[in-house]
Amino acid sequence: MCHHCVIESVKSGMLSRRSLFKGAITAAGAAALASALPPRPLFAAEPPHKAEDLTHELWEQFPTYFGGQQLFIEQKFSHAKDTFNLNEWRVSEHTGTHIDAPLHFSADGKSVAELPVEDLIAPLVVVDIRTKAADNPDAQLTPDDIKAWEAANGELPEGAVVALLSGWGAHVATEKFRNVSADGKTLHFPGFHVETAQLLLEKPTVKAITVDTLSLDHGPSPDFAVHNTWLPAGRYGIEGVANLDKLPAKGATIVVGAPKVRGGTGGPARVFALV
Repeated sequence: MCHHCVIESVKSGMLSRRSLFKGAITAAGAAALASALPPRPLFAAEPPHKAEDLTHELWEQFPTYFGGQQLFIEQKFSHAKDTFNLNEWRVSEHTGTHIDAPLHFSADGKSVAELPVEDLIAPLVVVDIRTKAADNPDAQLTPDDIKAWEAANGELPEGAVVALLSGWGAHVATEKFRNVSADGKTLHFPGFHVETAQLLLEKPTVKAITVDTLSLDHGPSPDFAVHNTWLPAGRYGIEGVANLDKLPAKGATIVVGAPKVRGGTGGPARVFALV
């Protein structure tokens, strides 16, 4: 056999073995990926056609639960002087649209950095209590509200995040967002009822609850009963979300940009929904 023929024969054999090897790797990778993927699809049959921002813009005087300033911004470099801008922030973990990690109300719960990424993308359930919140600022999302939602929309989807829509997001730039009593001691805004937290804990795949107010508990709560029930059970919360009124009762997918801060009990987050 000529020298050229030998070379071509070797090359042909090598290519054949390489193709076989690549095929085996591809098949193995596909099998591994299939086994790693969650059993349910990330989105419904129809792909989302828009994104809705559920995050309030955060500024230094953003209203806070305790009333004091919780975000401080100091400029360290300026474009005029240094050719670039850079600010230093000092911020409370629980400011603006933010996460409550299990560690917030437990001795050894998951920190915000330890929340599994698969728990940060979920079907979003929006429970609308605006009518009763308009009549009573201390309104709570009760088990009856969950039952009414299911009667109209079917069972809560697997792996859901359940959101309370009270309409309070419209007051974020006013004193009504905190709605403090005349004696300055009591806040008045809607939240979850502790019995609702207990009900949702019986549904093991519900990942989180979220509110458009300053707290998972309603304003006059004396004991943070919802926080003390929900977070120690390993679930998380999101407080101060925006624009829930622009979403359907079901069908949206929430995406939670939780900060990955080691040991954090929570943190400001960018949250949005795909619809």
